[in-house]
Amino acid sequence: MCIGKSAVASTAHPILEIVLFNSIVDIVSQSGYLGIFLLMLAENVFPPIPSELIMPLAGFVSARGDLNLVLVILAGTAGSVVGALPWYYAGAIFGKDRLKRIAAKHGRWLTLSPRDIDVASLWFARHGAAAVFFGRLIPAIRTLISVPAGIVRMRMLPFLAYSTIGSLIWTAFLTLTGYVLQSQYDQVEHYVEPVSKAVVFLVVAIYVYRFIRFKPHQ
Repeated sequence: MCIGKSAVASTAHPILEIVLFNSIVDIVSQSGYLGIFLLMLAENVFPPIPSELIMPLAGFVSARGDLNLVLVILAGTAGSVVGALPWYYAGAIFGKDRLKRIAAKHGRWLTLSPRDIDVASLWFARHGAAAVFFGRLIPAIRTLISVPAGIVRMRMLPFLAYSTIGSLIWTAFLTLTGYVLQSQYDQVEHYVEPVSKAVVFLVVAIYVYRFIRFKPHQ
């Protein structure tokens, strides 16, 4: 018996969406607060992993009653702040010029170019220490804003304070979005799975595009 490709695709597509969505939610459910902490830490160290996907799903799990909402937000915030420290120390230890040379040589896998470092440095130069706070609220800047803070040897206490406040606001916003979404799940369940699949696909596509188009001297 021959089954048409369209029939297979129509069957496999929704199954893939359901499996993908449920798998991500299950990972957060089973790993708990430590898993959220580690995922957010990794999101800061390895930019292609998106907090925009991690924390809403953590909020979704919390709304089901599996995790405490406040502790979810605190775990995500802690992971985000700790994850900012490697970039801070990278800036402090290597300096801007050497870090740009490292990015030019090895930045393809992190899709980190010398230009990205210049952009973060320019943002910091314009806004000073407050750039750490505002930078934590902007997806394109939030990971690398720690680099110029390290380069200028910003004092650790203000750095941690600004990073924590900014990360707390961003993490709470994303988590509460997922929390509210779960309460309306009956109304939006047909949209949640395709949207989550689209987010994952978009993140992977952007990473692959930047990997392919990476120009080490820009």
